[in-house]
Amino acid sequence: MKTFLKDIPDRYSTLKKSCTDKIASSDEKILTLSFVLRVAVIGCALFFLTYFLFSWTMNAVVHNRKEVMMPELTGKSAINALQALSDNNLSAQIEGYEFDESVPIGTVLRQSPDAGITVREGKIARIVLSRGGESVFTPTLTGMPLRNAELLLRQQQLVLGEVSEAYSLRVEKGTVLSQEPKPEISVSKNTMVNVKVSAGAPPAGTIMMPDFRQKRAEEVWQWANKNDIKFDTAEEPSSTFPSGTVIDQKPEVDTILDGNSSVHITVSARKSEASAGGDFRIHYEVLQSGSQHNIRIVAIGKAGERELFNGLRDPGSKIDLMIPRSEASKIRIFVNGILVEERSVK
Repeated sequence: MKTFLKDIPDRYSTLKKSCTDKIASSDEKILTLSFVLRVAVIGCALFFLTYFLFSWTMNAVVHNRKEVMMPELTGKSAINALQALSDNNLSAQIEGYEFDESVPIGTVLRQSPDAGITVREGKIARIVLSRGGESVFTPTLTGMPLRNAELLLRQQQLVLGEVSEAYSLRVEKGTVLSQEPKPEISVSKNTMVNVKVSAGAPPAGTIMMPDFRQKRAEEVWQWANKNDIKFDTAEEPSSTFPSGTVIDQKPEVDTILDGNSSVHITVSARKSEASAGGDFRIHYEVLQSGSQHNIRIVAIGKAGERELFNGLRDPGSKIDLMIPRSEASKIRIFVNGILVEERSVK
């Protein structure tokens, strides 16, 4: 009995300690669960807030873009389709290729969204291209040596047709002056392409029409007086070129003239004050290598596409043009039919 009574305090202490440990453990579990719930709630709140802000920002960015009309891409070559999209600040994604014997290789077969639908700038047009069949596009041969032109025709599964010659003041002998059919025309495989090739400079005493386009009208006057050629002049007030610049001429370059021939030129009569925002200078230097190159310069503006220059130029030669800034937003430069540079008019 005495032993039992002595053990009572020890047993009480042990029981008290056990109860205390269980209560502490329970409080710890409750605290831990409460902390996890709080973190979860805060995390969810931050997630939904971030999602809301991101969605709101993206909607604001998208809706700030201008609305444009999706251009017609079906039936265009891939290059022309990309140019049409670029003009409207749109882009393209190739979804696939399909064989179609009736459509030249590289031609757009289908597009999405369809042409005429209003979209916002930056929209991606999904296109399907033709793998080709029995039709091909005629390549650009102008400015090429005849041998290179023939090889290119073979690569495109076309045939060199009639080869004629003509004297030229501007193109060296053996270089293609013109072709028929014209470049970028859809034709059947094995179609014959006729070309006119330079026979070089004419015999002494032969008078040929020079290329006066984008030159000063005074040069025409001096040349005509020297060769006793009659000429008349017309003025174009709406021209984008500086006043006094020749913008058109008849007859065509390299036409043989005689004493009965007459020359007609059209000269820019634009007033300097008509240009809002000043003029934009276009300077381009032709590559030093190779033979003559066909250079084409195009202005893209609100009124559409406008050709500023199109002609053969010697390697290393320079082209300088001036147009009002208000008349164009972009300038595109093509060499032998290939887009090599695009400049923004700023």
